[in-house]
Amino acid sequence: MSDHAARLTVAFQGNPGSYGEIAALNALGEGRDVESRGYPTFHEVARAVEAGEADFGVLPVENSLMGAIHQSIDLLSETDLHVTGEVVVRVSHCLMALPGVALEDIRRVASQQPALDQCTVLIRKHGWQPVAAHDTAGSAKNLAQSGERDLAAIASSRAAELYGLNILAREIEDEPFNFTRFMILSRAEPAPSDAPHKTSLVFAVRHTPGFLVETLNELRGLNLSRIESRPRRDRAWSYLMYVDIEGDARDPRVAQALAGVLRKASYAKIIGSYPAAQGTVG
Repeated sequence: MSDHAARLTVAFQGNPGSYGEIAALNALGEGRDVESRGYPTFHEVARAVEAGEADFGVLPVENSLMGAIHQSIDLLSETDLHVTGEVVVRVSHCLMALPGVALEDIRRVASQQPALDQCTVLIRKHGWQPVAAHDTAGSAKNLAQSGERDLAAIASSRAAELYGLNILAREIEDEPFNFTRFMILSRAEPAPSDAPHKTSLVFAVRHTPGFLVETLNELRGLNLSRIESRPRRDRAWSYLMYVDIEGDARDPRVAQALAGVLRKASYAKIIGSYPAAQGTVG
């Protein structure tokens, strides 16, 4: 791990100007000297942290409009990295084009598919052809390089600034409550903190009537902020339960509940117990 006073590297998926990069730049709090480093895939973000190429990594796990980001969640159950915190990014989409291009010049609009889905009202109003791209900032970067004057991109205002594009409209998403939650990964466990915590775990139970309910009953009295099932990738028609609990695993009440789940589950892993995000960024 880098020295506390030195610049810390935070890995993210995507291109500079993506919402992942915004999460990376804000992952360690204000006043920290951070270098963001983009990787093509979520797996490469985790590998960079495991290999020591980056001090931390950020993975998106949930969007307030689109729901869970399953590829990241599955990766968290497989990696030995520790979740040390979370950061919530306000997703505010901008429509951008090359300098001198007017709204009436646009015939097509490019972005990552979820971003296109979140801006359907504007796209349909103008009759634009949506063009799916690998990520939001990547669509802005490609537009700047291609010089296409009938094409616009949907991305963050930071992306427009980085790639020299002109913002034609801001906050174009259909719904204003658009937030993405990122988990912060590290090779080291988080330092003890008195801040409000979340604890995330994944578990599986045997196929016995009522056994899932019995296992979840071990968590009674605790506030579950998220619960969902995911198919296991190593066994057909078998499922993993992902649960977020409000509370610190060091708290005796939470620790007792987790111990109960671990006793009953056929498979269980505590993904992390970490300070909860305070407010949003972006």
